[in-house]
Amino acid sequence: VGPSLLGVIGRPAGTVEGFKYSEAMKGSGIVWSAETLDAYLADPKGYIPGNKMAFAGLKKPEERADVIAYLQTLK
Repeated sequence: VGPSLLGVIGRPAGTVEGFKYSEAMKGSGIVWSAETLDAYLADPKGYIPGNKMAFAGLKKPEERADVIAYLQTLK
């Protein structure tokens, strides 16, 4: 279970109140955009080394594009 994804586009990584993030995520300096989400979803551990999310990533670009398109609707 992770933090709410409502309004994730444009939000700094590691900033949802009440969720316990890794120091790597909190200190990443990333602001979520279509581009940063694409890179993260492709290789979560490689994009933010030390993050604790147990997610292997999505290797297919079209799957990442679909997820990002959905996330862009959550406002």
